[in-house]
Amino acid sequence: MQYLIDQARVFRARAAVHGLALGLQGSAHRPRAMFVCCSDARIVPALLTDSRPGDLFELRTYGGRIPPFETEEPTGESLTIEHAVIGLEVTDIVVCGHSDCGVVAEAVADDTGPAGPSAAGQWHTLTQLDRLSVYPCVAPRLAARSLRLHAWFYETDTGAVLQYAPRASAFLPL
Repeated sequence: MQYLIDQARVFRARAAVHGLALGLQGSAHRPRAMFVCCSDARIVPALLTDSRPGDLFELRTYGGRIPPFETEEPTGESLTIEHAVIGLEVTDIVVCGHSDCGVVAEAVADDTGPAGPSAAGQWHTLTQLDRLSVYPCVAPRLAARSLRLHAWFYETDTGAVLQYAPRASAFLPL
């Protein structure tokens, strides 16, 4: 814990050395995209995308899971998605899965996903993307072409990032 405290104490100085502007200009918060991924500590969206403060609106969940939309009792995840799509008007949402995911390993062990860790992880990522696409705040923006969804897959052992290419029906290098 002390390491985290020490790093937090010098954060502003480190940010200044790297030229990071910490204060958002005015009160506008206009991230470039929403990034949905697993809460696994090995996945760092800002490092993967070289983003600066304010660039990404992140949603990190266990296994990168996106729950089915519920009108009666919206989840924290669905409210976060709604805020990004309606309130912040993001134009892109990236759903990023990763290799060596415990949630995917459980699904494979329970025979609810395809065999093979990469195939299972990629299947899981596409499943979350499909679930997101039918959210009431997302579907109309997709139809209007004012919102784009992207499926990425991060390979933790190599650092490679793949993107799903619908025409090829495969995840290919970015």
